[in-house]
Amino acid sequence: MPQRQGVDHDAVKPRRGGGRKGEQLQVPEAEFRSYYGRPIIKAPVWKNPDVPLYLFLGGLAGSSAVLAAMATATDRPTLRRAGRYAAAGGAMGGTVFLIHDLHRPSRFLHMLRVFKPTSPLSVGSWILSPFAAFATAAAGAEALRPYLARRRGETVVRRAGDVAGVGAAVVGPALATYTAVLISNTAVPTWHEAHRHLPVLFAGSAAAAGGGFGLVAASVRDNEPAARLGVLGAVVELATEEKMTRDLGMLADVYDKGRAKTLMTASKACLAVGAVGAVLGRKRRWAAALSGAALMAGSALTRFGVFDAGIASANDPAHIVVPQRERIRRREEAVQPGTTPPDRRYVPAAGR
Repeated sequence: MPQRQGVDHDAVKPRRGGGRKGEQLQVPEAEFRSYYGRPIIKAPVWKNPDVPLYLFLGGLAGSSAVLAAMATATDRPTLRRAGRYAAAGGAMGGTVFLIHDLHRPSRFLHMLRVFKPTSPLSVGSWILSPFAAFATAAAGAEALRPYLARRRGETVVRRAGDVAGVGAAVVGPALATYTAVLISNTAVPTWHEAHRHLPVLFAGSAAAAGGGFGLVAASVRDNEPAARLGVLGAVVELATEEKMTRDLGMLADVYDKGRAKTLMTASKACLAVGAVGAVLGRKRRWAAALSGAALMAGSALTRFGVFDAGIASANDPAHIVVPQRERIRRREEAVQPGTTPPDRRYVPAAGR
């Protein structure tokens, strides 16, 4: 009895339109499956909503610190106050959610025992810690200023707050974007393949959140820099998201289905409404507050959408198998017959 040749079931596709009219498929649509129905890679065990909120609050805190420093230099007191409070609150809130995801506070302290440049999580811990210290000091000085008006020590507290605010502003951009490096350094296909886009996307999202909070909390007289930052962040975020989904190819299908699609669609709507409102209604207090809230909501929804898309990608066998086969095909095409692939050549150690 002749043996049947091996069939690549992942490549089998039923013919469509080639048979007679009304002909029904006798074989079900082929789909990617893994052994025993288990995912090929292990999905992240990060908690939802702890980690998405940590991503959002880190971006809000980092951009608000920069906005507060700009407000200090341009003498905009209400915007300075809003930025400093948002930076400190975002840092403390993000730390709480991070520790809750780690289950034990001691785990966060253990990450500070060693500085490991090759680990985004280790570097992020050393970014978050000094930022939280600077932002808390600046917010504390801001809270004491009304009680020390025209009293002894007012100048010292004010200058200490300004110095701490500058320190937070220097570390702020790193805090707003390092989380993108953190998630793209994983094996999750949709995150890993977007490692060039996610830092820009998170930077735009952070700017939208910080500008939005400035529009909500600052006075109309002082909110112009917040409106500009919020609009710029929304434009960068929307443009980067569009380019990211195009460059991802088939890996972007997780953004077109399920909860990730709902979140990303709502994010786009909020960002668009918030940006238009910031341009047209900045000088009206109620319009500025609504626009700022929309920008903040769009930023938060983006973080949740990216997180959900990554979890869906990790659980989809096709996202691992198809890119892997494509890389093998490109390598085989690049290597001439009779030669050894570059990644399989023996390189003797130094001194031999």
